[in-house]
Amino acid sequence: MSPPQGEMNQCVVLREKNDIVLESRPIPQLAHGEVLINVKATGICGSDVHYWLHGGIGDFQLKAPMVLGHESAGIVAEVGPGVKNLKVGDRVALEPGVACRMCEQCKTGRYNLCPEMSFAATPPIDGTLCNYYKHAADFCFKLPDHVSLEEGALIEPLSVGIHSARRANIKSGDRVFIFGAGPVGLLCAAAAKAAGAGHVTIADLVPSRLEFAKNYCTDSQVLLQRSQSGEPNIEYSRRMAKEILKTEELADAVIDCTGAETCVQMSVLLSKNGGSVVLVGMGGSVQALPISEISSREVDIKGIFRYCNTYATGVKMLASGSIDVKPLITHTYQLQDAVEAFKHVKEGRDGAIKVQIVA
Repeated sequence: MSPPQGEMNQCVVLREKNDIVLESRPIPQLAHGEVLINVKATGICGSDVHYWLHGGIGDFQLKAPMVLGHESAGIVAEVGPGVKNLKVGDRVALEPGVACRMCEQCKTGRYNLCPEMSFAATPPIDGTLCNYYKHAADFCFKLPDHVSLEEGALIEPLSVGIHSARRANIKSGDRVFIFGAGPVGLLCAAAAKAAGAGHVTIADLVPSRLEFAKNYCTDSQVLLQRSQSGEPNIEYSRRMAKEILKTEELADAVIDCTGAETCVQMSVLLSKNGGSVVLVGMGGSVQALPISEISSREVDIKGIFRYCNTYATGVKMLASGSIDVKPLITHTYQLQDAVEAFKHVKEGRDGAIKVQIVA
């Protein structure tokens, strides 16, 4: 199943801001402990689009051409020296961040915080949106026969949901409130339900997203109003939170998947005394928060950075049917149509939730 002699590797490359091309590159050579994956399904993440439109995210700025993509699954095409857990033909989901395995964070199980993390499609590391991608074998997870590769690719954003539910310490019967009904918000809802949440509410500005959410792992949906002209963020947040609480109860856990300052503020205001707020979305680096509410009501604010120790759990969830990610895949494209796929995600047209590029 090795690539044919002389075959090139078609890759979706971001050359610079607003410039995506399909480029042929050599098929990578394997080192000890690595496998070559024939990539079959890759989801387009909001971060991919952000790199395309802005050339960077925070401290991670594009300085050289980079292959995009990090939500992938495929088939093992070649096995490098020292690999014992995989064989050619295995169907796998790729956990896209490879840690050093040696530092304090790695050794205590929080390898997502490893300072030497190499994460696909985070400058300067190339991503997975290509025909062939080499990867550490211990960060590849076998998929059962009845779980498709398209589903396997969604274990990456599902991992964000699993990690968020763990950070929120969601327990059986808890009420959970989520801001943002995009793919990550919906998968946070799915993970919350799988963790035992008794009631999940999701909020968004886009009515079509809330229509989708009615039939996906949520019990109630809230259409957010836009702020009034000149209205300070905190005043809008207090007004909107008061409006929400006319029909909703305070939540044991609030998960913000937007990064918007107003949603972070509302997350605090909608939390129970002693509740948790988990910040998934990445917005402004400095934001104003209602500190008196946080202190006097002992609201725990928790950040999350990607995820750790979630992929094996995600595989089991898909295999058992406790979470169904198939409805999220609304559109698919071939690799040669990648630019059109990115435009589709940017425009959010035709009710797009998750757009995947498949082979």
